[in-house]
Amino acid sequence: MSKPSSILQVAVPGPFSGPLDYLPPSGDGPGPLAGARVRVPLGSRREVGVITGLSESSDHPRKRLRPAIEILDQRPLLDAPTLGLAQWAARYYHHPIGEVLAGCLPTSLRRGQWPSAPSVSAWRINDDIPEEQCARQVQRSPRQAQVLARVTACGGAATIGDLQDLDGDWRGAIRHLVDKALLEPISEFEAATYPTEAPELNDEQHAAVTAICAALDKHAVFLLDGITGSGKTEVYLAALQATLRAGRQALVLVPEIGLTPQLVQRFRQRLGTRLAVMHSGLSDGDRARAWLAARDGTADVVIGTRSALFTPLARPGLLIVDEEHDLSFKQQDGFRYHARDLAVVRAHQLGVPLVLGSATPSLESRHNAQQRRYRHLQLNRRAGTAKPPAVHLLDLRGQPLQAGLSPELIRQMHRHLNDDGQVLLFLNRRGYAPVLLCHDCGGIAECSRCDARLTYHRAASRLRCHHCGYERPVDTRCGDCGSTTLQSVGQGTEQLESMLQTLFPEHAVSRIDRDTTRRQGAMEALLDDAHSGRSRILLGTQMLAKGHDLPDVSLVGILDCDQGLFGADFRATERMAQLIVQVSGRAGRAERAGEVLLQTHHPEHPLLVRLLRDGYRAFADDALKERQLMGLPPCGHLALLRAEAPTAGPPRAFLEQARGLGVGLAGPGLSLLGPVPAPMERRAGRFRAQLLVQCGDRPTMQRFLFRLRPGLADLPLARKVRWSLDVDPQDML
Repeated sequence: MSKPSSILQVAVPGPFSGPLDYLPPSGDGPGPLAGARVRVPLGSRREVGVITGLSESSDHPRKRLRPAIEILDQRPLLDAPTLGLAQWAARYYHHPIGEVLAGCLPTSLRRGQWPSAPSVSAWRINDDIPEEQCARQVQRSPRQAQVLARVTACGGAATIGDLQDLDGDWRGAIRHLVDKALLEPISEFEAATYPTEAPELNDEQHAAVTAICAALDKHAVFLLDGITGSGKTEVYLAALQATLRAGRQALVLVPEIGLTPQLVQRFRQRLGTRLAVMHSGLSDGDRARAWLAARDGTADVVIGTRSALFTPLARPGLLIVDEEHDLSFKQQDGFRYHARDLAVVRAHQLGVPLVLGSATPSLESRHNAQQRRYRHLQLNRRAGTAKPPAVHLLDLRGQPLQAGLSPELIRQMHRHLNDDGQVLLFLNRRGYAPVLLCHDCGGIAECSRCDARLTYHRAASRLRCHHCGYERPVDTRCGDCGSTTLQSVGQGTEQLESMLQTLFPEHAVSRIDRDTTRRQGAMEALLDDAHSGRSRILLGTQMLAKGHDLPDVSLVGILDCDQGLFGADFRATERMAQLIVQVSGRAGRAERAGEVLLQTHHPEHPLLVRLLRDGYRAFADDALKERQLMGLPPCGHLALLRAEAPTAGPPRAFLEQARGLGVGLAGPGLSLLGPVPAPMERRAGRFRAQLLVQCGDRPTMQRFLFRLRPGLADLPLARKVRWSLDVDPQDML
């Protein structure tokens, strides 16, 4: 219990360089403790902040300090390790601690509320009733039989997410099945199933599991570098089982919401333990209850996306970051942290092992493994009897194309479909066409708020900007010359879907992109069609390329692998190589032989030649040598100071002032490059510019930023622009 005279150091959301000082509230409420939420006055408002510490003194006279209104938690909501991680992250990324801590909490907790009691969201089969009796009781109710079959297919227990794609009133069927005692509701985080038997691990998997399990009582970082289909998930599951046997909790981070349902179902069936799921697709109540279940130890395994990193764990034992190379782990606005990098810090603070898994490790992780900061575990062959797919380049030069499909790709699709295979086509461009062009004058439909063209979405009859979200109806006449000869140019997934339905009318087509998966449960339904074989042709964007196990896919076609070969960002070739390998890895994951066809206008490009001849690891070694020569990450360090405003002048002028301030603070080995306009200068109606800081070592960079940042707010033009500092930027646009 703190002394009544203690001064509360409270982090509140806002642009404050540190916590604000308050007196304890009057009254007999709980004593203030670090990590507890507190309601405080801030100007004329009331805000909820987090106590970061207690002090006997303040930089301000005590009589000028305002008392807090109330302490909201009798015990700290944030434990010491999570609070420490947030404070470390605020210092490293030079972001206000109040905003960092607010980002650690689900919205309701951030607002000082407490989540309501959960409603029933999962059911399991009553094992006491014989299977024959179950069948008799539902034989006259097809819908109840359908629900019971789905629950059985989900391992004997199913959640709302497992059932919501069923037709008709499945909730009514659930009620009747519960009334008949055929199904019984289970609590939100109760172990839903009994563990299923694990497959036998091969020698490489067994060696990886042995190494990880040997470090369960200490800190270590493992880079699990396994080719696609090598069984990395089985390594995770074996390590998780050992963690659970030791009575510890685990946190598993995945890059995309779309990967979560498939992974959760697999983990539930294998581990038979209490799982909590955290991602932005859930209601805030569900997220808050999952957060608290992890903090209190009710949940044994937490699976979530980027922000789940800040979930407190009562008994931490293991951290896993799946697809660690994925750009989704980097927050691109507000608090611009990288969840993978902070996972390394968190594992060190907790004294637990961290596993970073990928078939295409980032150059940062590969470099750390070469420097022996990480232990490098390699899986070089596919699990079971699966063989790596054969990869071929298709030269598009001079070829007639149908919605981007070459004659050879169409011919190979017919062959694989006739052999009862599945075909996956990858095109990282949604919509019907990227350009709507006037044939008479050459005018192009452009976004009024961005330096970008509007994408034509034919099904919705809309033109949309994929950068700012602006949209409008499709033009009937050219805005420049009044002509009605408007035509689409280029291909998107919507146009490709239409062409496939024409070319292959006897085969069902599933398109998986952001447009077709907006509705809750849509992604799960589409993947279920893919797994069941109802859809023989799958096409989509990056969300189809990541982590999905589709054993019937025998042919993968990458329609346009050229767009990443000549990007302005120095990471463009690395990301293109990762994407090619990840998409290719969807083929031939079972006993069926796989084939990959890459369409390109540049078959002689050295990246493609090296990648296809020698593999991703050889490409990555070449790329690391180039980065070392240029002093670029991971062999150097960057920070990006961005500024934006409604007009073009102020951002450049502000950054010129920032550069002048920085030149006086910079020492040897540190360079200031710019300011220059951003590659897309105008976005969402605002003009953007940037100043790049480049340095050979991290401590020198951090010392410079600690000196620079306080002065930025005092620059004459600081209030005329919106500015931000991005440490270790991943996107230079």
